[in-house]
Amino acid sequence: MVQGVLASIVASCIFGGIYYLVPALQPLDGEQIFGWRMLMALPFTTAWLLYSGQLGGVLAIARRVRAQWTLGLLLLLSSALAGVQLWLFMWAPLHGHALSVSLGYFLLPLAMVLAGRLVFGERLSRLQLAATVLAACGMAWELLRVGGLAWPTWVVVLGYPGYFVLRRKLHTNTLAGHWLDVLLLTPVCLWLALRVLPQGISGWSAIQGEPALHLLVPLLGVLSAVALALYMAASRLLPLGLFGLLSYVEPLLLVLAALLMGERIQPGQEPMYALIGAGVLLLALEGGLQVRRPQGVAATAG
Repeated sequence: MVQGVLASIVASCIFGGIYYLVPALQPLDGEQIFGWRMLMALPFTTAWLLYSGQLGGVLAIARRVRAQWTLGLLLLLSSALAGVQLWLFMWAPLHGHALSVSLGYFLLPLAMVLAGRLVFGERLSRLQLAATVLAACGMAWELLRVGGLAWPTWVVVLGYPGYFVLRRKLHTNTLAGHWLDVLLLTPVCLWLALRVLPQGISGWSAIQGEPALHLLVPLLGVLSAVALALYMAASRLLPLGLFGLLSYVEPLLLVLAALLMGERIQPGQEPMYALIGAGVLLLALEGGLQVRRPQGVAATAG
């Protein structure tokens, strides 16, 4: 149990650190950073795949694609959906949208609850229903105040649930499925990493010209792979309720990173954050109650 908690918290801290690290990778732009991150992470993710004995899962998916070619197209869609989210995570801190993306991650647990209800017919508990209503009120406030949420927030709130729903439908919600998503992104990532900016700087020449990037770019890949490995380990070691409860650590750290990078909550947004925060607290409360139930712990631990 203690190992799982530590793994989850450290993974969240690493993701928050990656968010804060992005501006230090300039003059690379967001697309180049995304490309290098994925290219550097792939070898380490492959090593973890082999170490965890999940190569068979990749081969099983490949056999399914041979038997049903439309599955291959859906896997490309899954990879594209993942790529958009991973790109946005690298792009936002460089373009003043770190806080908008952080808000999307705050709303994500609520969006996942709603997706489970709409797509899979999962029943909402009273706390989940109350949390969803509070979040909807927060979004309605922002809609009335300025006409809507920022587009990066919507990309996270709508894109990630769509991605997770698709993976569940395709039965690829495993490390093997994630590895395939990253592998299919490799050609695009290679092009983005090496492409020439309008200023005439390519991704490779930018790294050659900045000694600090010789260390920071590989470090980005290592940190990404380590965070993923820890996150996967925590999902196995912890009861589901506690694992879900700890997932709220990352959005808090992303908001902190955004504030440290100089972004600020705009006047008039306080009610929105208060309502959404109240909804998140209700979900956290439900997670805490699940952890305290002996049956839930016994059923999911180990």
